Amino acid sequence: MLREFRLPDLGEGLTESEILNWHVSVGDTVELNQVIADVETAKAVVELPSPYAGIVARLHEQAGTVVEVGSPIVSFEVATPAGADADGSGTGGESAPAKREPNLVGYGAVPDAVGRPARRRRGAAAAAEPVPVAVAAAAPAPVTGAAAVAAAAPTVSAAPAPVRERPRSTPPVRKLARDMGVDLTGVQGSGPGGLVVRADIVRAASPAADTASATAAPAAAEPQACAGREERTPVSGMRKHTAAAMVASAFTAPHATVFLTVDITPTMELLKRLKQQPAFDGLKLSPLTLAAKAVCLALGRYPSLNSRWDEAAREIVRYNYVNLGIAAATPRGLMVPNIKDAQALSLHGLAAAVTALAQTARDGRTPPADLTGGTISISNVGVFGVDAGTPILNPGEAGILALGAVRRQPWEYEGEIALRSVMTLSLSFDHRLVDGEQGAGFLSDVGAVLADPLLALAMA
Repeated sequence: MLREFRLPDLGEGLTESEILNWHVSVGDTVELNQVIADVETAKAVVELPSPYAGIVARLHEQAGTVVEVGSPIVSFEVATPAGADADGSGTGGESAPAKREPNLVGYGAVPDAVGRPARRRRGAAAAAEPVPVAVAAAAPAPVTGAAAVAAAAPTVSAAPAPVRERPRSTPPVRKLARDMGVDLTGVQGSGPGGLVVRADIVRAASPAADTASATAAPAAAEPQACAGREERTPVSGMRKHTAAAMVASAFTAPHATVFLTVDITPTMELLKRLKQQPAFDGLKLSPLTLAAKAVCLALGRYPSLNSRWDEAAREIVRYNYVNLGIAAATPRGLMVPNIKDAQALSLHGLAAAVTALAQTARDGRTPPADLTGGTISISNVGVFGVDAGTPILNPGEAGILALGAVRRQPWEYEGEIALRSVMTLSLSFDHRLVDGEQGAGFLSDVGAVLADPLLALAMA
């Protein structure tokens, strides 16, 4: 019996994934849940397990291909269930109830259903298509809806008026359309079956860019005298997701940024002492570790930084927990995995979580669950020698803190000029949720903890 496996949704509403490589070939025997491919979504690299035990009959897509969710990627030859004929029917000509086969947890191939009704065709196309009377009469089940009307009147004198209805789309795409002020009824979907995807929304929100691209297209087709001076790379995978997220954030949340330069010499001295403690062996200790703790403590005094704006419900959602995102630069692009319930972790726990998170991100094995649900983020731009910046918020978050480079420079200390370790902090926040006073107060609290880590005991 031939079973087809279609690409499942591996994340929250993701519409496509790229097959990085296959671990099986045609003719290979596989077991249930055996890893058959590595698939790259817009958020992470995921190992794709087999939903069937059997023999690989066909690989529908090659490695390096971007595949839409729901498209077939591999077919398996599986054993025919006991008591069934080759065509899957039971003995004696009677169809047995469909038996659900072992499947992947949360996603995977759905067993064929018996007598499953055909999917309703959208719009005027369903009403305009004639259905032969002979076919309708031979159908095992009564035909209802628009098809029944068409069957009763095989000759159609005039096509019905077109019906304007919203194109198909996923909930995350509809939310993005609301946030960016795009009317879905006017968007032409580029996904399978006319599905509207994120790229369609971003393109509809930036008509000027499309016009420029259309104007430049004829010129690009002409022979160029300076060929080889530029190159084009298809936008896909993580870069595509990051671009859509940044555009959505920039056009949705009114950003405001405040800065604070602090003397973090006491933090650097504390980190030096902690590195000598056996309990911290193997853990990466840096100002980011202390800043993570300081953020969790400061949110207790300024909870508006740990909230989100729910446009659909016209409500402000305030979190009573902290899922702390840590921006990570990886070979695949920017990722912001988050530490769940960071407010409950000690300094040692935060150091261990940051170390594990960074290593997993560099290896490209961050699970999708770690890339969703963040409530506030930190970006350590100082590792690139940058002093300050205006970071863009992660969509759905109210604040992001950027840590600048640690500079040894002259600084006023106890009434004299001394060489101290100085860092600039940059905080961007959503001005719909956070007032300037709250943003400034939060940043001052973070800076105070870095300037004197003992204050953490008083704020805990």
